[in-house]
Amino acid sequence: MARHRDEEDYLGPLRRIVIAILALALVATVILWRVDNPRVERLRSAFIDRYVPTFDWAMVPVTKFLDMVEGFQSYARLYDQNQELRRELQQMKAWKEAAVQLRQENDKLLAQNNVRLDPKLTSVSGVVLADSGSPFRQSVLLNIGSRDGIVDGWATMDGLGLVGRISGVGKTTSRVVLLTDSSSRIPVTLQPSGQRAIMSGDNSPFPPLDFLEHPDRIQAGDRVVSSGDGGVFPAGLLVGQVVERNGRLRVRLSADYERLEYLKVLRSHPAEQLKGVGALIPPPIGKIDSEQQALPPAPQAQNGQSNG
Repeated sequence: MARHRDEEDYLGPLRRIVIAILALALVATVILWRVDNPRVERLRSAFIDRYVPTFDWAMVPVTKFLDMVEGFQSYARLYDQNQELRRELQQMKAWKEAAVQLRQENDKLLAQNNVRLDPKLTSVSGVVLADSGSPFRQSVLLNIGSRDGIVDGWATMDGLGLVGRISGVGKTTSRVVLLTDSSSRIPVTLQPSGQRAIMSGDNSPFPPLDFLEHPDRIQAGDRVVSSGDGGVFPAGLLVGQVVERNGRLRVRLSADYERLEYLKVLRSHPAEQLKGVGALIPPPIGKIDSEQQALPPAPQAQNGQSNG
C-alpha cells in the first residue's frame, strides 16, 4: 500500500508537468503559426515541406472514409431519384392508359360520324350499359329508350357495321339483340354477285349464310350488306365479309363485338303501303261524246242467225 501511494505521489506531479508543457507547446505553435513575419513564414513553409508530405499514409484512411461517406450520400440521392422516377412512371402509365381509352372512344365516335348512310335515315347514339350475353342469348342494354323516341325493331350500328336490332324498349333503356344471337335472321345481299341470302345467328362470332341459290359464285371476301327485304333493316347497311369455315360460308362481322361501347340507333320508318283500290278517274264528258261519235256502229245480228 505504501509503495502504491509513493507511485501516485510521483506520477501525479509528473503528469501535470507533461500536460502543462504540451499546452504551452500548442499555444506557442498557434501563436507562432499566426505571427505575420517573413522569418516565421519561411519557417512554416520549411516545416510544411519537410513533414506534411510524409503524413500522406496517415491521411489515406481518413480520405477513404470521406469517400465512402460521400458515396453513400450519392447512393442515397440516387435511390431517392429512382423512387421518384418509379412513381412518375406509374403515373405516366396511368395517363397513357387513360389516353389510349380516350383515343379508342374518339375513334369509334368519329367512325360513327363517318359512316355513309341514306340521308333520309337519322340516328341517335347511346352508351352500352351492360352486356347480358350468355351461351343461349346475346344482347346488350343501351341507356336510351322510349323517351328518346326509340322504337322496337330499329337497326343499331357501331362505327364499322351493323350490330343488331332493338328488341324491347323501356322508358330509359332498350335491349339490342345482336346479329350473333340464335334468334337473329336477317336478309342480306352479297356483292358483287348480287345474290340474296339469309344470315342466321348461331351464337358464334361467324354467323352462317343460308338459302343461297348459287354458292359456287360466292368468294371469300365478298361484301355482305342488308338487302332491306321484309322491312327488317334498311337496305345497304354493311354487315361484314364472306369467309369459309369448316366447309360452310359464313360472315365475318364488321362490327367490333369485343368493344361495344357506343351504338347508333337508326330511325327507320316502314315504307308507306297502299290500302284498298282507288276509284278510276273518268275523262271529261265532252271527250267521251266525241270518242263515241267517232266509233263505227256495231253490226246487228240477223234474226235467223240470232234465233238459230
